[in-house]
Amino acid sequence: MLREIKNLKMLTFEKSAGAIIFRRAEKGLEFLLLKSQDDWGIPKGHIENGETEKEAMIREVFEETGIDDLKITPKFRKSNWYFYRAKGDEKEKRIKAGKIINIFKTVKVYLAETKKSEIKISDEHQDYCWFNEDEIVKKITFDNAKRIMHSAVDFLRKN
Repeated sequence: MLREIKNLKMLTFEKSAGAIIFRRAEKGLEFLLLKSQDDWGIPKGHIENGETEKEAMIREVFEETGIDDLKITPKFRKSNWYFYRAKGDEKEKRIKAGKIINIFKTVKVYLAETKKSEIKISDEHQDYCWFNEDEIVKKITFDNAKRIMHSAVDFLRKN
């Protein structure tokens, strides 16, 4: 038991919020993904002190994409969680700040519509792309994120 408690000191818990962003195009629904290194995912980021999940999601989407016209879809909010070890620049920044590099992260994911097609990505990302319903689940990198994306696509088809 003592060993388990000591190991918790080597793991930090973080909360983030993000959104599956979609738009209505001529050929149907399109979903936005951002590329970071070799991974494709949704805009998301840390919930800062004093922020609600929705406020953090709106801020992060704006900071990472420039989108400022989100229409949040009611009755869709999912939780995603994962463990990762910081690498590269993030690892260096964490070490310099005295932070732990092993992270257990929970992400609250919303579904939101935009009318924008042009995106202004932040320096956190290398690229962005709009994908149709068939492409999106194949392109997104991580399995747990794929499950939430499936849920979003199914939700939109039914509603």
